[in-house]
Amino acid sequence: MNAVESSKNITPIVGRLAPSPTGALHLGNARSFLLAWLSIRSRNGRLIVRMEDLDHPKVKPWATKAALDDLHWLGLDWDAGPDTDEKEYIQSNRKEIYREYLQQLIEQNLVYPCICSRNEIENVQSAPHREDQRLIYNGTCRGRFADWDSATNILGEGRLPVWRFKLEKQGTTSFNDLLCGESIADYQLDIGDFALAREQNGAGYTFAHVIDDYLMGVTEVLRGDDLLEATHSHIILQRALNFYSPQYIHVPLVVAEDGRRLAKRHGDTRIAMLREKGFTPKQVVGILAWWCGWAEFGEELDPGDLLSRFNWNSFYKEPAILTQRVKEYFCL
Repeated sequence: MNAVESSKNITPIVGRLAPSPTGALHLGNARSFLLAWLSIRSRNGRLIVRMEDLDHPKVKPWATKAALDDLHWLGLDWDAGPDTDEKEYIQSNRKEIYREYLQQLIEQNLVYPCICSRNEIENVQSAPHREDQRLIYNGTCRGRFADWDSATNILGEGRLPVWRFKLEKQGTTSFNDLLCGESIADYQLDIGDFALAREQNGAGYTFAHVIDDYLMGVTEVLRGDDLLEATHSHIILQRALNFYSPQYIHVPLVVAEDGRRLAKRHGDTRIAMLREKGFTPKQVVGILAWWCGWAEFGEELDPGDLLSRFNWNSFYKEPAILTQRVKEYFCL
């Protein structure tokens, strides 16, 4: 095999930044996006930006442009995105694609309509659940309805069923995360029949991003470790659709000193607000790098300055904390 033939067999490195236009980017989002950028650019890979805007009630009309502006301001670049091809890289423009794959699962008898509400699912489980905790569905509606219309008629006006993926009765799934190591989950105890779409021909986050990652050739997915457990359902769906699975990297979140996710009560950590206060991109990137273990506190850096420092072996694998020191630095 000559060098030209050999190069054709090398899988290109492709990563993605996938903000949801449901609000402004904050320091936690920025850290994850910086890490995704460094991981791909340090290996001369291709990077895309995709706007995941299928969470309709929370989507803000201004948030797509604001996210792109914040990413550019931080010094991040990409090879393709909504600013180069809006139709391709905004999920709400890709519904016909999702519809085709949903029909494939329907024909394979791998999905079913479900009319259970969150409260109803919680009521059949003994332990109380936090608002952000994943529920394990017990399959109440499996085999209950002949089709979507039958389920819709039971609910009446104002409510719609959801499509759920029909898991096998027994089995496990596993994957190796670059940072977290091996993760194993039981189909029924840890995953349950998960939701795919809240419209008859629609798609939710799990369904849409799995399809998009495959069609866009994404080989690496970096995101917060709050999605580590949910990745098992993504891999199950990939197998059902005969897709490959990308390399997953789940990074610790940025949290407040009380251990909770960043919120208004912890100070305004939006990138846009830091810009308005007069902080520079180098100051923000410097703190993001300090959280990763690659900079001194207060060091001012461009993303490109970190390419030579980027190394998962020296990365801080504990949650990044919005300490009082950081809050004072940014006048929060």
